[in-house]
Parts: sequence; structure tokens; C-alpha cells
Amino acid sequence: MFSLLYDLAPSWTSAAILSAFFIYLAISGSILPGKVVPGVILSDGTRLHYRCNGLLSLLLLVGLLGVGVWMNYVSPTAGCKSRNQGSSLKPHFAGNFIYDWFGSNDKALRGSVEGSGFKWFGIQLNPQFMGIDMKFFFVRAGMLGWLLINLSILAKSIQDGNLSHSMILYQLFCVLYILDYFFYEEYMTSTWDIIAERLGFMLVFGDLVWIPFTFSIQKVYWGWWLLRNKVDLTKAAIIANCFVFLVGYLVFRGANKQKHVFKKNSKALIWGEPPKVVGGKLLASGYWGIARHCNYLGDLLLALSFSLPCGISTPVPYFYPIYLLILLVWRERRDEGRCAAKYKEVWAEYCGLVPWRILPYVY
Repeated sequence: MFSLLYDLAPSWTSAAILSAFFIYLAISGSILPGKVVPGVILSDGTRLHYRCNGLLSLLLLVGLLGVGVWMNYVSPTAGCKSRNQGSSLKPHFAGNFIYDWFGSNDKALRGSVEGSGFKWFGIQLNPQFMGIDMKFFFVRAGMLGWLLINLSILAKSIQDGNLSHSMILYQLFCVLYILDYFFYEEYMTSTWDIIAERLGFMLVFGDLVWIPFTFSIQKVYWGWWLLRNKVDLTKAAIIANCFVFLVGYLVFRGANKQKHVFKKNSKALIWGEPPKVVGGKLLASGYWGIARHCNYLGDLLLALSFSLPCGISTPVPYFYPIYLLILLVWRERRDEGRCAAKYKEVWAEYCGLVPWRILPYVY
């Protein structure tokens, strides 16, 4: 028993590194300049405001780490020193359980939430700590952690002299995706995660563990797979991979932008034309007139583009898009039920007008 507890306990070094990372995010998120964006009006009538300075925080962190590498204070391959990511995962797990235990067992916070599911889904919709929005904080930590792991693997690949087209494609797609997220960070304020999901084990685990450690599975599985396995991509495969990424990005970003702009201004033009609105509430133009969750299709194509550079010799690098498909179908079903209860006959009219859920003519 004691041996198991010892194995699960994070090392002092990994705990210190993660603590420093969190402290940096807390300080930079609070003091760096950024656009203050009002969130959507929540179900209780309140509206939070968000300081969107994630891109500046990212650039500053990468710059500081770059200086640290140049001065030999930081190893550029620190994220891949070991074939086993356990030492890095342990403090993430520990922090996740600490948050889950203390947050979910606070009676003042729990209120009327009952049942064993409250720890998984969470209690509070938009908890804050010392003025820091915890949802924004955790998702920033996950996205930046994913980027830092990727950069560490890239440095290791260059150091070993085996930089491949597959590695370049994967790194390029991921960097563009992460930079895009932070560039359009204000769009996050109108997403399902912010306006509907409560902050519990599911979201915290997803942000701190799932994003950085499974989104990079194309490189970390079986001893840094792309470092140890060379994939020869043809020009046609590279072009096809880039096409999948481009289409996925256009659909994902376009759909989310249309929804965000519509919530701010319901009369804003969609594809150069006045928007078609059902019941004065639901957008049925642009991507949202093609499928009710068209943004999920874009997200799935992006996830697929991250895995395609690994080739098709094994299904393991495709864990992320497969998992994401299951997650988004489950989330889409939950969202459908929530919208049906909220909008009633207006939602039924919208479903009749836009019959497809995610992929037109298929689902």
C-alpha cells in the first residue's frame, strides 16, 4: 500500500515545475494587458468579464524559456527526458484530485446539487479564485502544456538529427491551432464549456491531463513514436493532409466565429447576407444552416489532420480523433437535450429546418 502511494506521489522537481508554471499563468493572466471581453448572459442573469491576454502570455513564456535555454538554465528537451511520462503526469493528477475533493465537498458551494455525479460534472458554473476565472486558467494551462511538450519533442528531433516531414507537419498544424486558439480567445466566452459546463473533475482532468498528454499522443506513444519511427509521406499524402487541416480549420473557426458574432450582434451579416433566425433566437445561416453542430465537424477534421502525418501502419496515433468523435457525439446529444428543454417548439422548428446534426447527409 505504501509502495503504491509512493509511486503515485509526484517528485519534488515535477511538483515545483508545475507550481511555477501555474504561478506564472496566474500572474501573467492578471497583470498582462489584454482585451476585456464581456461574456454571454448566464442562466442566473449574471455576466462575467474575461481578460483575453493568453496570446501575450504564451509569447512571453516561450520567450522566457528561450532565454533560459540560451543561458543553459533550461533543457530544450526537458519534456522528453524519460520514455515514461509518469513523472510529469503525477502532479497533474494530484492537483486534479485536490481540486475535486475540496471543491466538491464544500457544502457552501454544493448547494442543492445531489448525487454522486456532482464531483464528476462539478458544482459551480464559473468559479473564481482571487479574481482568476478557473475555467480560463485551466484551459490555458492545458493548451500551453501541449505546446511546450510539442516544442520539447521538436527540439529532441532536431538534436537527434531525424527531423522528418511527418514531424514538421504535425508541429506546424498544432502550432497554428494553438496560436489560433489564443488569438481568438474571446470566442471561448460563448462556447459550451463556459456557458453550460460546470467545473468539476471532468473539465479539470480534461484540461490538465487530457489535452497536453493525449493531444500529443502522435509523438509520445511507445517511446516518442515519431522520434523512433520514420514515416515516408508522398507529396500526394502531404497535400491531402494539408487539405484536411485547411478544410477543418475553415469549418471550425468559421462556425465558431459566426456563432460568437451572432450572439454579440444578431443582425450581423453571415456570408454577406442577413442572417436567418429561427424564433428570434437560433441562427440558421452560414455553417449553422448546414448542420446543427457544424463546428464539431471542423474539430474532428483538425484532429484527424494531427494524426495523418503518422501514416496508417498502426491505429494508435489515431486515438485522439477516435476519442474526440465519441466525446463530441456524447456532447452533441447532451446539448440537443438541453436546447430542446430550453427552446421547446423553437428548437423543434430549427431541427426541421436543419436536420443534420454534425455531418450533412450522414449524421
